Amino acid sequence: MNIRELELFRHLATSLHFGKSAVECNITPSGLTRTIQRMENEIGEPLFFRNNRSVNLTPAGRLFKEYCDETISRYQLFQNNLKSDTVLRGELSLYCSITAILSILPKIFKTYRRTHPHVMLHVQTGDAANALNKLRTREVDIAIAALPEQYFPEIEFLELTETPLLFIYPKFFPETVCYNSDGVDWEKTPLILPAKGLSRTRVERWFAEKGIRPYIYSQIAGNEAIIAMVAMGTGIGIVPQLVLEKSGLKNEVTLLTTSPALKPFVVGACVLVQNQNHRLVRSFWNIVEKEILLRK
Repeated sequence: MNIRELELFRHLATSLHFGKSAVECNITPSGLTRTIQRMENEIGEPLFFRNNRSVNLTPAGRLFKEYCDETISRYQLFQNNLKSDTVLRGELSLYCSITAILSILPKIFKTYRRTHPHVMLHVQTGDAANALNKLRTREVDIAIAALPEQYFPEIEFLELTETPLLFIYPKFFPETVCYNSDGVDWEKTPLILPAKGLSRTRVERWFAEKGIRPYIYSQIAGNEAIIAMVAMGTGIGIVPQLVLEKSGLKNEVTLLTTSPALKPFVVGACVLVQNQNHRLVRSFWNIVEKEILLRK
Protein backbone atom coordinates (compact mmCIF):
# COMPACT_ATOMS: atom_id res chain seq x y z
CA MET A 1 0.00 0.00 0.00
CA ASN A 2 1.49 3.37 -0.98
CA ILE A 3 0.84 6.97 0.06
CA ARG A 4 -1.20 7.68 -3.07
CA GLU A 5 -3.57 4.82 -2.20
CA LEU A 6 -3.87 6.04 1.38
CA GLU A 7 -4.72 9.53 0.10
CA LEU A 8 -7.38 8.11 -2.22
CA PHE A 9 -8.92 6.15 0.63
CA ARG A 10 -8.89 9.21 2.93
CA HIS A 11 -10.59 11.40 0.33
CA LEU A 12 -13.30 8.79 -0.26
CA ALA A 13 -13.73 8.31 3.50
CA THR A 14 -14.48 12.04 3.72
CA SER A 15 -16.63 12.52 0.59
CA LEU A 16 -18.38 9.12 0.77
CA HIS A 17 -18.94 9.52 -2.96
CA PHE A 18 -16.95 7.51 -5.52
CA GLY A 19 -17.72 9.88 -8.40
CA LYS A 20 -16.74 13.03 -6.52
CA SER A 21 -13.51 11.51 -5.18
CA ALA A 22 -12.59 10.16 -8.61
CA VAL A 23 -12.93 13.62 -10.19
CA GLU A 24 -11.14 15.53 -7.43
CA CYS A 25 -8.32 12.95 -7.18
CA ASN A 26 -7.87 12.72 -10.96
CA ILE A 27 -8.61 9.00 -11.29
CA THR A 28 -11.32 7.08 -13.13
CA PRO A 29 -14.22 5.75 -11.03
CA SER A 30 -13.28 2.19 -12.01
CA GLY A 31 -9.65 2.86 -11.05
CA LEU A 32 -10.74 4.16 -7.66
CA THR A 33 -12.99 1.13 -7.15
CA ARG A 34 -10.14 -1.26 -7.98
CA THR A 35 -7.79 0.56 -5.60
CA ILE A 36 -10.26 0.28 -2.73
CA GLN A 37 -10.88 -3.39 -3.51
CA ARG A 38 -7.12 -4.09 -3.45
CA MET A 39 -6.82 -2.36 -0.09
CA GLU A 40 -9.74 -4.34 1.33
CA ASN A 41 -8.20 -7.58 0.10
CA GLU A 42 -4.87 -6.69 1.68
CA ILE A 43 -6.44 -5.71 5.00
CA GLY A 44 -8.86 -8.62 4.98
CA GLU A 45 -11.85 -6.50 5.97
CA PRO A 46 -14.40 -4.39 4.04
CA LEU A 47 -13.69 -0.68 4.50
CA PHE A 48 -17.01 0.63 3.13
CA PHE A 49 -20.66 -0.35 3.23
CA ARG A 50 -21.86 0.49 -0.28
CA ASN A 51 -24.99 0.04 -2.35
CA ASN A 52 -26.67 1.91 -5.20
CA ARG A 53 -27.71 4.76 -2.89
CA SER A 54 -25.00 5.37 -0.32
CA VAL A 55 -21.42 4.78 0.80
CA ASN A 56 -20.46 4.57 4.49
CA LEU A 57 -17.41 3.54 6.47
CA THR A 58 -17.39 0.18 8.21
CA PRO A 59 -15.92 -0.07 11.73
CA ALA A 60 -12.68 -1.27 10.11
CA GLY A 61 -12.87 1.68 7.71
CA ARG A 62 -13.11 4.18 10.59
CA LEU A 63 -10.05 2.66 12.24
CA PHE A 64 -8.18 2.64 8.96
CA LYS A 65 -8.98 6.31 8.37
CA GLU A 66 -7.30 7.18 11.68
CA TYR A 67 -4.25 5.21 10.53
CA CYS A 68 -4.27 7.02 7.16
CA ASP A 69 -4.54 10.46 8.78
CA GLU A 70 -1.55 9.79 11.00
CA THR A 71 0.55 8.07 8.32
CA ILE A 72 0.01 10.77 5.67
CA SER A 73 0.74 13.52 8.17
CA ARG A 74 3.96 11.83 9.32
CA TYR A 75 5.03 11.15 5.73
CA GLN A 76 4.54 14.79 4.76
CA LEU A 77 6.54 15.91 7.78
CA PHE A 78 9.27 13.40 6.89
CA GLN A 79 9.44 14.69 3.32
CA ASN A 80 9.78 18.27 4.48
CA ASN A 81 12.47 17.42 7.02
CA LEU A 82 14.47 15.65 4.31
CA LYS A 83 14.82 18.81 2.27
CA SER A 84 18.20 20.36 2.90
CA ASP A 85 17.68 23.38 0.67
CA THR A 86 16.05 26.59 1.81
CA VAL A 87 13.50 26.62 -1.02
CA LEU A 88 10.10 25.50 0.21
CA ARG A 89 8.33 23.05 -2.10
CA GLY A 90 5.21 20.94 -1.97
CA GLU A 91 1.42 21.31 -1.90
CA LEU A 92 -0.76 23.23 0.53
CA SER A 93 -4.55 22.88 0.54
CA LEU A 94 -6.97 25.56 1.73
CA TYR A 95 -10.77 25.78 2.03
CA CYS A 96 -12.72 29.04 1.98
CA SER A 97 -15.81 30.74 0.60
CA ILE A 98 -15.84 32.75 -2.64
CA THR A 99 -16.22 35.85 -0.48
CA ALA A 100 -12.99 35.10 1.36
CA ILE A 101 -11.13 34.83 -1.94
CA LEU A 102 -12.49 38.20 -3.04
CA SER A 103 -12.12 40.15 0.18
CA ILE A 104 -9.71 38.53 2.65
CA LEU A 105 -7.15 36.47 0.78
CA PRO A 106 -5.91 38.43 -2.28
CA LYS A 107 -3.05 40.22 -0.51
CA ILE A 108 -2.13 37.13 1.53
CA PHE A 109 -2.06 34.95 -1.60
CA LYS A 110 0.02 37.50 -3.49
CA THR A 111 2.57 37.69 -0.70
CA TYR A 112 2.69 33.91 -0.32
CA ARG A 113 3.17 33.28 -4.05
CA ARG A 114 5.95 35.85 -4.17
CA THR A 115 7.66 34.40 -1.08
CA HIS A 116 7.19 30.70 -1.88
CA PRO A 117 6.81 30.38 -5.67
CA HIS A 118 7.51 26.61 -5.65
CA VAL A 119 4.60 25.75 -3.34
CA MET A 120 1.40 24.67 -5.09
CA LEU A 121 -1.72 26.15 -3.49
CA HIS A 122 -4.82 24.02 -3.88
CA VAL A 123 -7.95 26.04 -3.03
CA GLN A 124 -11.38 24.51 -2.46
CA THR A 125 -14.37 26.84 -2.34
CA GLY A 126 -17.82 26.28 -0.96
CA ASP A 127 -20.24 27.04 1.84
CA ALA A 128 -18.40 28.69 4.74
CA ALA A 129 -20.40 26.50 7.14
CA ASN A 130 -18.37 23.48 5.92
CA ALA A 131 -14.95 25.03 6.58
CA LEU A 132 -14.20 23.63 10.04
CA ASN A 133 -15.44 20.17 9.13
CA LYS A 134 -13.13 20.13 6.09
CA LEU A 135 -10.25 20.98 8.42
CA ARG A 136 -11.14 18.48 11.15
CA THR A 137 -11.45 15.62 8.64
CA ARG A 138 -8.02 16.61 7.25
CA GLU A 139 -9.38 17.20 3.77
CA VAL A 140 -7.50 20.53 3.80
CA ASP A 141 -4.50 21.94 5.67
CA ILE A 142 -5.94 25.40 6.38
CA ALA A 143 -9.48 26.81 6.43
CA ILE A 144 -10.88 30.33 6.49
CA ALA A 145 -13.86 30.25 8.83
CA ALA A 146 -15.91 32.12 11.38
CA LEU A 147 -14.78 31.59 14.96
CA PRO A 148 -17.16 28.95 16.37
CA GLU A 149 -19.03 29.51 19.60
CA GLN A 150 -17.80 26.26 21.09
CA TYR A 151 -14.13 25.78 21.86
CA PHE A 152 -12.19 23.22 19.82
CA PRO A 153 -8.86 22.57 21.55
CA GLU A 154 -7.50 20.80 18.47
CA ILE A 155 -7.91 23.95 16.32
CA GLU A 156 -5.74 27.08 16.35
CA PHE A 157 -7.54 30.24 15.20
CA LEU A 158 -5.95 33.46 13.93
CA GLU A 159 -8.36 36.41 13.68
CA LEU A 160 -8.40 38.26 10.35
CA THR A 161 -11.50 40.43 10.46
CA GLU A 162 -14.90 40.98 12.06
CA THR A 163 -18.12 41.37 10.12
CA PRO A 164 -21.69 42.17 11.25
CA LEU A 165 -24.48 39.66 10.61
CA LEU A 166 -27.34 41.44 8.83
CA PHE A 167 -31.02 41.03 8.06
CA ILE A 168 -31.81 41.96 4.44
CA TYR A 169 -35.06 42.27 2.50
CA PRO A 170 -35.89 42.78 -1.22
CA LYS A 171 -35.51 46.36 -2.42
CA PHE A 172 -37.96 46.01 -5.31
CA PHE A 173 -40.51 43.81 -3.52
CA PRO A 174 -41.11 45.65 -0.21
CA GLU A 175 -44.55 44.06 0.11
CA THR A 176 -42.75 40.82 0.99
CA VAL A 177 -42.31 42.14 4.55
CA CYS A 178 -45.42 42.05 6.75
CA TYR A 179 -45.77 44.39 9.72
CA ASN A 180 -47.72 44.61 12.96
CA SER A 181 -47.74 47.09 15.83
CA ASP A 182 -44.34 45.83 17.07
CA GLY A 183 -42.62 46.10 13.69
CA VAL A 184 -41.93 43.13 11.42
CA ASP A 185 -44.50 40.37 11.77
CA TRP A 186 -42.09 37.44 11.79
CA GLU A 187 -44.87 34.88 11.89
CA LYS A 188 -46.15 36.07 8.49
CA THR A 189 -43.01 37.34 6.78
CA PRO A 190 -41.17 34.58 4.91
CA LEU A 191 -37.67 34.00 6.29
CA ILE A 192 -34.77 32.51 4.32
CA LEU A 193 -32.27 30.84 6.65
CA PRO A 194 -28.89 29.21 6.16
CA ALA A 195 -29.28 25.43 6.17
CA LYS A 196 -26.60 25.13 8.87
CA GLY A 197 -23.66 26.89 10.45
CA LEU A 198 -23.00 29.81 12.77
CA SER A 199 -25.47 32.19 11.07
CA ARG A 200 -28.24 29.66 11.63
CA THR A 201 -27.29 29.18 15.29
CA ARG A 202 -27.21 32.91 16.01
CA VAL A 203 -30.47 33.81 14.29
CA GLU A 204 -32.30 30.92 15.98
CA ARG A 205 -31.04 32.18 19.34
CA TRP A 206 -32.10 35.73 18.44
CA PHE A 207 -35.66 34.62 17.78
CA ALA A 208 -35.74 32.37 20.85
CA GLU A 209 -34.67 35.24 23.12
CA LYS A 210 -37.50 37.37 21.71
CA GLY A 211 -39.99 34.52 22.07
CA ILE A 212 -40.78 34.51 18.34
CA ARG A 213 -41.54 31.52 16.12
CA PRO A 214 -40.72 32.82 12.63
CA TYR A 215 -42.22 31.69 9.35
CA ILE A 216 -39.31 29.80 7.77
CA TYR A 217 -39.89 29.85 4.03
CA SER A 218 -36.63 28.26 2.87
CA GLN A 219 -33.31 26.88 4.15
CA ILE A 220 -30.39 27.54 1.79
CA ALA A 221 -26.76 26.41 1.64
CA GLY A 222 -24.48 29.37 0.90
CA ASN A 223 -24.76 33.09 1.65
CA GLU A 224 -24.64 34.11 -2.01
CA ALA A 225 -27.72 31.95 -2.69
CA ILE A 226 -29.55 33.61 0.22
CA ILE A 227 -28.90 37.08 -1.25
CA ALA A 228 -30.20 35.89 -4.63
CA MET A 229 -33.37 34.49 -3.06
CA VAL A 230 -34.00 37.75 -1.20
CA ALA A 231 -33.37 39.86 -4.32
CA MET A 232 -36.05 37.84 -6.13
CA GLY A 233 -38.57 38.87 -3.50
CA THR A 234 -39.00 35.58 -1.66
CA GLY A 235 -38.41 36.90 1.86
CA ILE A 236 -36.02 38.27 4.47
CA GLY A 237 -32.55 36.73 4.70
CA ILE A 238 -29.55 36.75 7.05
CA VAL A 239 -26.02 37.20 5.69
CA PRO A 240 -22.63 38.54 6.87
CA GLN A 241 -21.87 42.09 5.74
CA LEU A 242 -18.60 40.89 4.21
CA VAL A 243 -20.55 38.70 1.78
CA LEU A 244 -23.11 41.39 0.95
CA GLU A 245 -20.43 43.96 0.12
CA LYS A 246 -18.93 41.67 -2.55
CA SER A 247 -22.26 40.52 -3.99
CA GLY A 248 -23.34 41.59 -7.47
CA LEU A 249 -26.88 41.78 -6.07
CA LYS A 250 -26.14 44.13 -3.17
CA ASN A 251 -28.09 46.99 -4.82
CA GLU A 252 -31.20 44.81 -5.06
CA VAL A 253 -31.58 44.31 -1.32
CA THR A 254 -32.05 46.65 1.64
CA LEU A 255 -30.82 46.37 5.21
CA LEU A 256 -33.41 45.76 7.89
CA THR A 257 -32.58 47.45 11.20
CA THR A 258 -33.29 45.17 14.16
CA SER A 259 -32.87 45.46 17.89
CA PRO A 260 -30.82 44.00 19.34
CA ALA A 261 -28.35 43.48 16.48
CA LEU A 262 -27.19 39.97 15.75
CA LYS A 263 -23.78 39.06 17.16
CA PRO A 264 -21.09 39.68 14.49
CA PHE A 265 -18.76 37.08 13.01
CA VAL A 266 -15.05 36.90 13.76
CA VAL A 267 -13.41 35.45 10.65
CA GLY A 268 -9.95 33.97 10.63
CA ALA A 269 -7.50 31.31 9.49
CA CYS A 270 -7.79 27.91 11.15
CA VAL A 271 -5.36 25.02 11.39
CA LEU A 272 -5.13 21.79 13.37
CA VAL A 273 -2.78 22.33 16.31
CA GLN A 274 -0.88 19.12 15.57
CA ASN A 275 -0.16 20.36 12.01
CA GLN A 276 0.84 23.88 12.97
CA ASN A 277 4.57 23.14 12.87
CA HIS A 278 4.42 21.50 9.46
CA ARG A 279 6.76 23.61 7.28
CA LEU A 280 4.19 24.34 4.59
CA VAL A 281 1.44 25.19 7.05
CA ARG A 282 3.80 27.32 9.12
CA SER A 283 4.91 29.22 6.00
CA PHE A 284 1.33 30.29 5.29
CA TRP A 285 0.60 30.96 8.97
CA ASN A 286 3.60 33.28 9.26
CA ILE A 287 2.41 35.38 6.33
CA VAL A 288 -1.09 35.64 7.82
CA GLU A 289 0.44 36.81 11.11
CA LYS A 290 2.49 39.47 9.30
CA GLU A 291 -0.58 40.67 7.42
CA ILE A 292 -2.46 41.08 10.70
CA LEU A 293 0.42 43.10 12.19
CA LEU A 294 0.45 45.39 9.12
CA ARG A 295 -3.25 46.14 9.58
CA LYS A 296 -2.75 47.34 13.16
